[in-house]
Amino acid sequence: MKMLDVKAISEMLVSRRQVLGGAVVGAAGLTLASCSFLGGSSGSGISGTLPNPSLPEGTDTIPQIDHIVIVMMENRSYDTILGMLGRGDGYTLNSKGQPTNTNPNGNGQYIEAFHLPTECRSYTQPTNTWNPTHEAYDGGKMDGFITNGSGAASMGYYNGTDIPFTYSLASTFPINDRYFCSLLGPTFPNRRYLISGTSDGLVDDFTTFYDIPSDVQSHPANGTIFDHLNKHSISWKDYFSVFPTIALYPYLLTQNVGKYVPIEEFFSDASSGNLPAVSLVDPDYLTNSEGEGQDIQFGDNFLASIVNAVMKGPKWSKTLLVWTYDEGGGYYDHVVPPSAPIPDNVAPQLSSSDIKATFDRYGIRVPMGLVSPYAKKNYVSSDVSDHTSILRMIETKWNLPALTKRDAAAHNLLDMVDFQSSPAFATPPKLASPADWSAHLCIPGTTGTIPPPSAVLSQPA
Repeated sequence: MKMLDVKAISEMLVSRRQVLGGAVVGAAGLTLASCSFLGGSSGSGISGTLPNPSLPEGTDTIPQIDHIVIVMMENRSYDTILGMLGRGDGYTLNSKGQPTNTNPNGNGQYIEAFHLPTECRSYTQPTNTWNPTHEAYDGGKMDGFITNGSGAASMGYYNGTDIPFTYSLASTFPINDRYFCSLLGPTFPNRRYLISGTSDGLVDDFTTFYDIPSDVQSHPANGTIFDHLNKHSISWKDYFSVFPTIALYPYLLTQNVGKYVPIEEFFSDASSGNLPAVSLVDPDYLTNSEGEGQDIQFGDNFLASIVNAVMKGPKWSKTLLVWTYDEGGGYYDHVVPPSAPIPDNVAPQLSSSDIKATFDRYGIRVPMGLVSPYAKKNYVSSDVSDHTSILRMIETKWNLPALTKRDAAAHNLLDMVDFQSSPAFATPPKLASPADWSAHLCIPGTTGTIPPPSAVLSQPA
């Protein structure tokens, strides 16, 4: 088993961007019909509350599902991945089927959304840190995606020819077109929201263990979802390649040896029917997470491998998988992030040069879909959701207390499933094969001509 020590964690947290640039990292159930608190509801908004106060904490309220699998890719907005899908709220298209969405480039011109010329992404653009993301949002105008330092690359998108499996998945199973990342910022704080309902003040990806700053060593006031699963002996694992998400709270590593395991174990566990109750599946942040400098085709292949392992496994009939992205990566999205409940009393840990803002707004919209035998056919959810909605779904299944005000108020995603009828996908559907990267090879970090001349306009379309 891969073990991570303090030194390894410090090296990974010193500068995530340096790593991505090429540094090597070491590395008693109730039926749904009887539960009015299920079926796509939002919570009370009060931390510590149970989804169903009339039931004991730890009660399994969704016996149809034994396994919840969470796959979180990174750094892509909804529009850049699914804007051309043809279902859900994507780009505005003209009579030729081309997007008309634009952003000003700061030179008196406008850049129209365009199909990216290669499947590879630059190492440096677009950018997704606290300040640029707030500048892109621009008070709700959504017009700062280029001028914030991201450049025209932020207006690029992919389609089904680039990521055929992802498009097939999103066309077959339900998606949510109002799913936002949890704050206007980068990867680490957003992934903290996924497991704790708060970033505990963290706003960036640049932290160092050596100085023992509070933003790395913190222990969220109400713990993480894994602490609550442990309390009730509910099994879980974090399957990782180079960096387990639980390392964002290092105390989880020391207290859960044996529960963060190499990604290879996911495939053996899935094929043998031995997945835990909750699986968090982390991509390889150097090659197939769809992050900086990567070939998105590798991400399409990674997502396919996880989904196919679940669908082919003996426990498909009792599994629910959620796939999403941690944050928008600096890419354009046209939907304005709505206001959000401030999770707790921990303020953002801002420097003197950071834009002054609080945790009172969701981040950029990102792709999200649900895969299960019980998933609804031909369904697009538009219920406002974020990463804490995944927490709320887990909390709802086992009647666990909310960690913060954010997940307490979160939509639980269960509108996307139907436990009342026969499973629509009892037999797993045949999905498209993933991208053949060998046939469309690009050099990581190279992007082709951006923007293409046809995307440069003198005025908005």
